[in-house]
Amino acid sequence: MDLTREQVEVVFAVLTGIGLSAACGFRIFLPLLALNLASMYGLVGLAPGFEWIAGFQVTIAFGVAALLEIVAYYIPWLDNIMDSIASPVSIIAGTIATASLVTDIPPSLKWTISIIAGGGIAGLLQGATVALRAKSTIFTAGLGNFLVASFELLASAIVAFISLILPIAAFILALLLITYLLIMARRVHRRKKRGEES
Repeated sequence: MDLTREQVEVVFAVLTGIGLSAACGFRIFLPLLALNLASMYGLVGLAPGFEWIAGFQVTIAFGVAALLEIVAYYIPWLDNIMDSIASPVSIIAGTIATASLVTDIPPSLKWTISIIAGGGIAGLLQGATVALRAKSTIFTAGLGNFLVASFELLASAIVAFISLILPIAAFILALLLITYLLIMARRVHRRKKRGEES
């Protein structure tokens, strides 16, 4: 079955949105800043109702928020507090990232995809990183959280960038990252369980 040009554009928009949503699971505002800049420079088109994302004031707001978020995750006691705030917000950010790019499909389908795929993948990745940071806090007294924060920042930046230029690759990378994080969280959980039993 051959896809029309419009259908291909919808698929790529969904994949780009899901990639950005995955990046929101690591850092909320960095991918939204990337989306803002990409839309301002015409690299991506925004769906009707989301034109505000391309505003210069939004660049400043997302830029400041991204900087504060990055710094906050490098402060040992603040990073765990940030996780409790970021978990629900990342789902909203992931939903917005996907919905803002998807056009030419019925609103009910658009929001279903945006909430389940966009918000879902952001929430799943955020949950995995929260679990990883919690284990790191327990086993390293917070000293290993620096590495977790650096990994999250790098992952968010790379996934967001790739999402805007190679959506299919970003989607695959997001799936690999989810798998990796879930495996890591499971290993840490097993180690803790063994430690409790011995």
